[in-house]
Amino acid sequence: MSFQRPNDLVLPPRALEGVRTRRSFAIGIDLIFITLLVGVLFVALAFLGLVTFGLTWLLIPVLYPAVALLYNGLAISGWRRATPGMRLMDLEMRLMDGSRTPFINAAVHAVLFYLSWTILTPLVLIVTLVSRNKRCLHDMLSGVIVTRRAN
Repeated sequence: MSFQRPNDLVLPPRALEGVRTRRSFAIGIDLIFITLLVGVLFVALAFLGLVTFGLTWLLIPVLYPAVALLYNGLAISGWRRATPGMRLMDLEMRLMDGSRTPFINAAVHAVLFYLSWTILTPLVLIVTLVSRNKRCLHDMLSGVIVTRRAN
């Protein structure tokens, strides 16, 4: 007998098929998109730095984390409920009750994702292998679940 909270999302079996593999590819695709965006912004900041006598160069150290946070937060909290990489891999993110993920949860998820992959990589992988819904540690902490998109 499994315990289920009253507001947990009830998922059909197909909803979690291949989620781990698809997420891995989606992360790679999203990192490519983020890096391209950062590259364009870096060139713009470098040019603006010449005009502002180097003042905008102070933004360069926080550029990648800021773009990644906004990219994930805005895309996941948007009407498609997924980043471009997740959409290409047929995935979406929701709260555990099935509702749309608010920006704050999506942003917290992004921060926890980057922290967990830089600090706790083995633990993140072990947790997803034993969790009932194939959720990663940062999914659990931010209250979200990644599933296949509903057709």
